[in-house]
Amino acid sequence: MVEYILIYLLVINLLTILIYGDDKARARRGVWRISEATLLFLALIGGSIGALLGMYLFHHKTKHKKFTIGVPMILLAQIAGGVSLYLKQG
Repeated sequence: MVEYILIYLLVINLLTILIYGDDKARARRGVWRISEATLLFLALIGGSIGALLGMYLFHHKTKHKKFTIGVPMILLAQIAGGVSLYLKQG
């Protein structure tokens, strides 16, 4: 089970960083953008590390408090949840 969770987290984080990079490229070209709700949702469903990397690697959404505060808070909540589940498992 742990292996599947780790594979999921790897895939969702890679996907998230790619989407953040794509949205930054779209912003530069002035074309249709990926919604902020979608970007935050990707972090929420496990892509918070990819979101943070994407934000700072591509300098994307780093002036928006809902990202600079929200994404790290999501990551901390995910870490706390993971630790809690681990400790409950014994």
